[in-house]
Amino acid sequence: MKAITDTNFKFPLQKSLYHGKVRDVYNINDEYLVMVVTDRISAFDVVLPKGIPYKGKVLNQLAVKFLKATEDIVPNWMLDSPDPNVTIGHFCKPFKVEMVIRGYLTGHAWRTYKAGKRVLCGVKMPDGMIEHQKFPTPIITPSTKADFGHDEDISKDEIIKKGLVSESDYNRLESFTRAIYQRGSEMADERGLILVDTKYEFGKKGDEIYLIDEIHTPDSSRYFYKDGYEQRQSNGENQKQLSKEFVREWLMENGFQGKENQQVPKMDKNLVNLISNRYIELFEKVSGLKFEMNNTEDAIERIEQNILKFLKK
Repeated sequence: MKAITDTNFKFPLQKSLYHGKVRDVYNINDEYLVMVVTDRISAFDVVLPKGIPYKGKVLNQLAVKFLKATEDIVPNWMLDSPDPNVTIGHFCKPFKVEMVIRGYLTGHAWRTYKAGKRVLCGVKMPDGMIEHQKFPTPIITPSTKADFGHDEDISKDEIIKKGLVSESDYNRLESFTRAIYQRGSEMADERGLILVDTKYEFGKKGDEIYLIDEIHTPDSSRYFYKDGYEQRQSNGENQKQLSKEFVREWLMENGFQGKENQQVPKMDKNLVNLISNRYIELFEKVSGLKFEMNNTEDAIERIEQNILKFLKK
């Protein structure tokens, strides 16, 4: 198995290429975006030194599935997925915020709560809650979208005050966020899962708001297994998770949290294969589909040819 860790294509009418933490994004004449989902993996806002075979395919195919499943709620940027690792869609101007929605007191929200704080991004959290408990109503806790470094928590009032999003657009983003999360929660429930928290990104093309980037993937979302959730809560046990959290936990166990002067621990072949298998397991559990492994040796050439076929159309 060979991981896809970098692409540097030159397409007709290409204006720019942006290498994100995981995605390589090609701007085609300010009209289309070609998004290649690589096998790079990041945690604590750091790209880890080794790629994970098939991870990009897992993320891209899950995103395609959920974009199609929510297009009746809000238009999305996707036009086609001509390759297992590629989505091509509308060029949109992204809002500089991520809409994070949390149905449960988990992760960053729990760490904030455990530290004694009861307000996160301007949203009050009830007293007397325990870790992984369901909120009475899902809370929206936006973050800034940083080009480099760490994203930062931000409140609705700060977003509007700073002019990052107009008040009318922000209210629509909140409405879309709640509706997409509700749909995602219903789909997860059908698969015996709980969609714990997730994030959405939006952009504009003209006056139209579009849902952009990925949704409901293990890199952008956290899932619990529904079976046994209540019992584990009653017993004070950790919840059984289906997310990228196990990678973060491995890093923390080995002394890395993305802080200054910390070194990323060595990733051996067994760990890489373990992570790859976990992503495939996650794909099958979330989607209900059998994951199809393909030849990874000629992946770069295959991706380029499939994108060129689409662009020629």
